[in-house]
Amino acid sequence: IFITVFSEEAPPPSPPPVVYSRYTDDTLRGMIKRLRERTEMLKEKTIDPYATSPEISPPVSKYSKYRRYIAWLTVVAVAFNYNVWFCSARLAFPYHSETANPYWIFFDILSDAVNIIDIMVWQPRLQFVKAGDIIKDRALTKVHYRKSQRFKIESFFEFSDRLESIMAKAYIWRVARTTGYLLFMLHLNACAFYVASVHQGLATTTWVYDGKGSAYLRCYYFAVRSLINIGGLPEPITTFEISFQMTNFFIGVFVFSSLIGQMRDVIGAATAGETYFRASMDGCVAYMNTYSIPKLVQNRVRTWYNYTWAAQGMLDESELLDKMPLVMRTAIAVDINLATFQKIALFQGCDQQMLVDMLLRLKSIVYLPGDFVVKKGDIGKEMYIIKSGAVQVVGGPDNSIVFVTLKAGCVFGEISLLQSAKDGGNRRTANVKAHGFANLFVLEKKDLFDILVHYPESQKVLARKGRKLIKAKGPAAAKTTEEKQKGLTLFGQKPPTPKMLKAFGNFGGLMDKLKV
Repeated sequence: IFITVFSEEAPPPSPPPVVYSRYTDDTLRGMIKRLRERTEMLKEKTIDPYATSPEISPPVSKYSKYRRYIAWLTVVAVAFNYNVWFCSARLAFPYHSETANPYWIFFDILSDAVNIIDIMVWQPRLQFVKAGDIIKDRALTKVHYRKSQRFKIESFFEFSDRLESIMAKAYIWRVARTTGYLLFMLHLNACAFYVASVHQGLATTTWVYDGKGSAYLRCYYFAVRSLINIGGLPEPITTFEISFQMTNFFIGVFVFSSLIGQMRDVIGAATAGETYFRASMDGCVAYMNTYSIPKLVQNRVRTWYNYTWAAQGMLDESELLDKMPLVMRTAIAVDINLATFQKIALFQGCDQQMLVDMLLRLKSIVYLPGDFVVKKGDIGKEMYIIKSGAVQVVGGPDNSIVFVTLKAGCVFGEISLLQSAKDGGNRRTANVKAHGFANLFVLEKKDLFDILVHYPESQKVLARKGRKLIKAKGPAAAKTTEEKQKGLTLFGQKPPTPKMLKAFGNFGGLMDKLKV
């Protein structure tokens, strides 16, 4: 009996499926899972045609090959400097000996090997642009290199230009390069002075090198004092010495004055932004002093200038971005704010290109600590995105109650972009002030409407979402009215007037008629 009941209530389980290859089974199950997830995403895309596509955008290419080429050019530049510095010194000074010659030969071969590899391997493989097309064919790049100036001139100058393009502060390299030119001119003059001293005879006069101490160091010291016109040098005696010294003076006047002028230009270009900032601030302060602006306001203006310059290195970011082509401005705007815009509930489901157009209309504004971004009752004409810092929604007596604190990446004021001015519908409903220094992006209502003209479908989506968000505030008001009605019901309905009082009331009216 027991066996019969068990067989009726719980039949024996079916045997597990036979798995011949665990790896194949896991691979197929994972593929089925991914296909199902993709099917669900495509269904959402079909229902909402303005949703973000599930396709992954290709990653931005990195400049690893470019940096690798610059690293190779660094090696070529070292070899170039070895040749121009040490070869000229070895030609002038007695630095060849049985002990030093093996080292010179080794470094000479190594330098030549670097140059040969650069000429035979690296340079012929460089792409070039012809009529707007990037030429990658190896045979054409080889022919182009042999006809170019790079085949005739060392790659040191190319290294200098390319290094500037990747440095955050290129003026540092420009100053170092100009200083190197100055030191090299002194080096060549030291070599020339030693050769002139040997020609005249060491220690034959008071002007030539006397053969004591380090020959290179003493000749270099003479070159510094001679070319920079420091003075205090021994007087030349022979005609050759006088001619050599006069040539040094002329070279010092013309060459070194041009190098020092170049150094001044480099430093001036590096500090041009700060000079413009100081001039703008001084002009603003002078204007405020002219019209006797209160000191409190002047101090806040100075604080704004100093913080804006310290935070972003410029007073107006739009001045820099306006000089760029639209493609570059779009790339920068997308990289900074597109992810934030896609998280805004109001704009979800809108055309991605419309979001990009909105990013290009954003304006950056810096608020000081305690500044009110919006005040309750003001007309809402903008929405705000917090770039850095924080803002607080405040209320109560003297705005001492903090309801919520919004930090970087948060958005507020977006509902006012869609509300109508009819019946005060676009009035601000809360006070928002900066907590510390706050840098905000602002999008104006006029800019949004100009963009929506070109995106009618997105305009419908925003209108539909705007109505939902505005209706969400309606039940609150209705609830308040309902609560007031419930409160009145606690006292009950007003009782009717007694009949005796009504009779006296009618009697008063009758007496009035009789008087008339």
